Parts: sequence; C-alpha cells; structure tokens
Amino acid sequence: MDKGSDMHIVLLRGINVGGHNKLPMAEFKDVLTGLGARDVQTYIQSGNAVMQGDIATSTIADAIEAAKGFRPAVMTVSLEAFTEIANANSFPTDDGKLLHVWFLTEKPAFDFAKANALAIPSEQYLVTDRAIYLHAPDGIGRSKLAAAMEKIAGVPATARNWNTVAKLLALANP
Repeated sequence: MDKGSDMHIVLLRGINVGGHNKLPMAEFKDVLTGLGARDVQTYIQSGNAVMQGDIATSTIADAIEAAKGFRPAVMTVSLEAFTEIANANSFPTDDGKLLHVWFLTEKPAFDFAKANALAIPSEQYLVTDRAIYLHAPDGIGRSKLAAAMEKIAGVPATARNWNTVAKLLALANP
C-alpha cells in the first residue's frame, strides 16, 4: 500500500489557549496511537498531527473528551487533499506568519461583502471550496478580517499559518 494514501493530517481547534483545554502533544499522540494510528508525529502545541490511518473526527473527539474532559473541534484531512490545498495557494510564502490558511469542513457560504468591508488595503484573500487563504502583510494579529473569517466563511473552519502548513507537509513527506 502507498504510504501517502493512508496519511492524514489532524487539526484540533481550541486547545492549549489561555490555559484552557490543556492537551500536551505527548498525550494527543497517545490518544491517536490508542485509536490505531501509526507513525504519529505532532507539531507545536496548537494541536497538529500527522498520522497513518483514517480515524473519524468524532472518534478522535470522543477519545480526547474521555481522557481530558473537554471536546475539541477536530478536522482530519487526507495528505492528498492537504497537499492540493497547499498547492492552491497563490500568495507569497517567504514570511509564513503573514499567510494563514483556513481549512474548511465543507464548501463555504462566504460573505464577500462583509470580507471586503473588513479587509484593509494591504490584505488579500482567496476562497476555494476547501480553504480560505489570507495574506496580511501588516500582521494577522491586528486583522479584523482574520478575526471574523470563520463567521464570514459560514462553515466550521480552523486556521494555520503557512509555516505550520509547510512543516506538516514536510513531516508527512519525509
């Protein structure tokens, strides 16, 4: 079997933020391994993992809830889809902190009028069926558009900066 066809990226939302929903990555790795995932690697404390195996998001959320007492939002993306999303980016990647990708659970009901009203002149975005890309050269932290992106998308989403996207691809493609 092709290793890549069974490789998945797991993205958690809302963990290890402001002292709430604490989930050390070693424990996250143990949860995934306990569910049958193989070759699990985690990256930074925001809840990113690369694994072999296709485990339902609800199964992962159930296991974290049983172990830790809270239920994070979980998204799993096949390596193939994750790579396609990364390859669809049309923005500069030289400073990965200034480019964010929102991974979507379904096709967005994107509110372009609201996005355009919130975007400052230096910000650019691209909306696809599976992701939203925001290049914010003046910084993501001050971006009103970034802060409202999930609401504007109209569907559940989780964001990662380009540095994280690139690192997850590197871990999945050693």
